[in-house]
Amino acid sequence: MNQLAPQDRPREKLERAGARALGDNELLALVLGHGTRACDALMLANALLADVGGLQGLARASRGQLCRRKGVGATQTGRIIAAVELGRRTLLDLAPVERPQILASRDAANLLMPRFGACEFEHFGVLLLDTKHRVTQTLVLSTGSIDGTLVHPPEVFREAMMTRAAAVMLFHNHPSGDPTPSREDRELTQRLRAAGDLLGIEVLDHLILANNAYYSFRDAMLPPPAPPRRKRKRRT
Repeated sequence: MNQLAPQDRPREKLERAGARALGDNELLALVLGHGTRACDALMLANALLADVGGLQGLARASRGQLCRRKGVGATQTGRIIAAVELGRRTLLDLAPVERPQILASRDAANLLMPRFGACEFEHFGVLLLDTKHRVTQTLVLSTGSIDGTLVHPPEVFREAMMTRAAAVMLFHNHPSGDPTPSREDRELTQRLRAAGDLLGIEVLDHLILANNAYYSFRDAMLPPPAPPRRKRKRRT
């Protein structure tokens, strides 16, 4: 850090230009607070980001992964985990006070990705919706290892029936960062749709979340938009 001009050091740069002017590594260096004798806080931040695969990896990293980097102790690990969680909660608190309405898959993805998109372990849950497709509850029904979760139709629809939800939207995350559905994901979606039909509860969609990307089973089933019709030229 001493090799940098004083005005280019993260703390001075923050005071001069604001947080938005800082890079990911500079912000992380401020969270770390200090480095070691061998490397300063900025060098340590660069090494840590490389270890976990960048900012998205940092959001998914466990305490054990962070502590593996020499120079990152229990206190600094706690600071990083707290900073990531504060960021998540800030995004969630920006949501309007009124119940969000799900008109498209993007609406649900925007609601769910800040909380579940970068989770280290797989979560399976359901959004309960009223007749206008406004969210009444967000329920996590199963939390599993990276290998996946086990989901049974009665668990999915029990709360929906008790609260008389008009529709549900299924969701789960892929810790791998790839939202592409597996064969098991497709079979589960078909099974839960069939169960919903029997119970009179519409399964509106099933979203797979992975970092900032998502896959919508409903969108994948929609026909592609028709190409625009060419206007015929009038003869003169």
